[in-house]
Amino acid sequence: MKKPSRSLLALIVLTLVIAGGVVAYRQFYAPASEPQYKTQAVEKGEVKQVVSANGTINPVTLVNVGTQVSGTVKKLYVDFNSKVEKGQVLLELDDALLAAQQKQSKANVQSAAASLELATANEGRMRSLFEQAYVSRQELDTTVQAKKAAEAQLQLARAVVEKDLANLAYTVIRSPVSGVVVDRTVDVGQTVAASLQTPTLFKIAQDLSKMQIDANFAEADIGNIRVGQAVKFTVDAFAGRNFKGEVRQIRLSPTIQSNVVTYDVVVNVDNAEQLLMPGMTAYVSIAVEERKDVLLVPNAALRFKLANAQAVKKSGGDAAPKAGKPKHDAFSGTVYVLQGGALVPLSVTLGITDNRNTEIVSGDLKAGDQVVIGDALVSKSQTSNTSPMRRMF
Repeated sequence: MKKPSRSLLALIVLTLVIAGGVVAYRQFYAPASEPQYKTQAVEKGEVKQVVSANGTINPVTLVNVGTQVSGTVKKLYVDFNSKVEKGQVLLELDDALLAAQQKQSKANVQSAAASLELATANEGRMRSLFEQAYVSRQELDTTVQAKKAAEAQLQLARAVVEKDLANLAYTVIRSPVSGVVVDRTVDVGQTVAASLQTPTLFKIAQDLSKMQIDANFAEADIGNIRVGQAVKFTVDAFAGRNFKGEVRQIRLSPTIQSNVVTYDVVVNVDNAEQLLMPGMTAYVSIAVEERKDVLLVPNAALRFKLANAQAVKKSGGDAAPKAGKPKHDAFSGTVYVLQGGALVPLSVTLGITDNRNTEIVSGDLKAGDQVVIGDALVSKSQTSNTSPMRRMF
């Protein structure tokens, strides 16, 4: 077989070199495609501005039951979650010492009564002698004063007996309200001391079908909250379920922690099913403002900024459109609309937001406009090419 000539081989090599050069030129010198952006149409709809905070679910009335006397717990009649009626016996303390003290007080009454009898007899004799001029007026007055002192001692002794009777009755702890025992802090045999302050023995929730949420709202949000506003909240125990309530009270006393000021907002909650328990964490949301059939722009469009010094097409040729005069309760912003392959900045006046969309109060934006919400993903081939001879944007 005849071998190809050198001229033919040279021609083939030259052809391959030229073809490779053409491919390289197209890759490195061809104009890059225009930048692409993610867009979204402006629509009309409804927007609600919501303020949120965390709170704790508590009974509306929670009574701390204590003791006014010291002693050792002798009998315990109720436990956690026990339903009790007003006046029902909850606990008994050992009354041995108080009973002995009461007996001593009764004996003192008898002694004081005997002293009064003697003082009364002495007064009678002294008056008889005074009438016969056998004793002086001073001696009579001394006898009268002794009788009055004996009467006072008898009254004092009787008051001590009443006090000891009351203390003896306090050894039996009764429920002051009807409700449910949510906490018990003592056991049989435990000694409670009431010398300095009243110890808490039980906590009784008066009615668990009516609860309240104590939520701490930031001072920036408290001005928008009003008594009677509807409240929605969730709890971790029932994920995905929304509960409802109503603002009952905005307490004036602030809480300051690390220079952060919050206010306690009390929310009434109907707990007819008794699913909500004291101490649960509630995630509270209050719709403070609502707008219907208004122009809405995605918040992503307000956050979008040009990444480089790309030329921007001006509406009308000379300048970007200007928004109308802002209202006192609104703020202004800028969105970019894609027109004819170029970005057009539009100034707008903004209203309320739900953290996803924002109300457009005024400006040249209209329903159906495609606003830019971000840059499109660049293709892998463009990102992998880093040649300095390539046009950059």
